Amino acid sequence: MRPLDARKAFILQAVVQDYVATAEPVGSEAVVERYGLRLSSATVRNEMAEMAEMGYLRQPHVSAGRIPSDLGYRYYVEHLMKPVPVSRLLSPRQTSLLSP
Repeated sequence: MRPLDARKAFILQAVVQDYVATAEPVGSEAVVERYGLRLSSATVRNEMAEMAEMGYLRQPHVSAGRIPSDLGYRYYVEHLMKPVPVSRLLSPRQTSLLSP
């Protein structure tokens, strides 16, 4: 697994998060707009194309945005995903049931 520079890592994180939320391929323009990047959509598209060549993203068909590949998900989990304490995911009642 080749490491990604900061810009590619940010774009991969955006693609993974958006794809998980929507189950739709993610386009470069959507990444620029949703995350307020000071990059053109063409620059983001070129970065996404490079990540596709590296194996981190896939393009389901020519006119679609990109989706994460298995390698892209693995990179996200190992390098980009922020851990969330289990207590933040549980309701107060669930937490009280688990307490001694």
